[in-house]
Amino acid sequence: MNLGKRLMVASTNAGKVREICHELMTAGLTDWQVESLDRLLNYKPPDEDQPSFTGNAIIKAMAAARHTGQLCLADDSGLCVDGLGGRPGIHSARYAGNHASDADNNARLMAEIAPLTDDGRIAFYRCVIALALPNVLLAVFSGELAGRLISTPRGTGGFGYDPYFFLPDYGCTAAELPLEVKAKISHRGQAIRRAIKWLERYTVPAAA
Repeated sequence: MNLGKRLMVASTNAGKVREICHELMTAGLTDWQVESLDRLLNYKPPDEDQPSFTGNAIIKAMAAARHTGQLCLADDSGLCVDGLGGRPGIHSARYAGNHASDADNNARLMAEIAPLTDDGRIAFYRCVIALALPNVLLAVFSGELAGRLISTPRGTGGFGYDPYFFLPDYGCTAAELPLEVKAKISHRGQAIRRAIKWLERYTVPAAA
């Protein structure tokens, strides 16, 4: 099976698309054409009504693949906080409401973790990536990154909760990491690399 070298990323999040393109280039797949949902004027994303990251990634990948007729990658990812029973979890992108900004989501999260001890602020990012063709789910991959939350934001890189997500082994937040370092350790980077290895099996000719 040869899937071609066009990939639709089922997202309008520029940060996610940037990370995926970075991983493709790092893997040497510079001839891939990557597009995002921004170019689709009449596309209505499906409701993310599944109870897990995996379920939501799958419905997003399948819906985009059916609409575009091409290979699609979708991810569902979020932050899970021990002291909040795993919240915000699958609601991370809309924690403060359906049209919430990163600042809105972070404000709610900071209010909720204010009374928590350090142990309660232990958290992890989780990412699940699904690859699909129209009516065919091809594969699912995942990755996780552990850390803890701090109350004062640090760094201007990344997006989402990154300025508050502290990595003890690196002595900084995810928003302070260079893109190259973040890509190596991030939950999304792990999942993307696993997806890329799978794609290489079906799109890159084997050596003679």
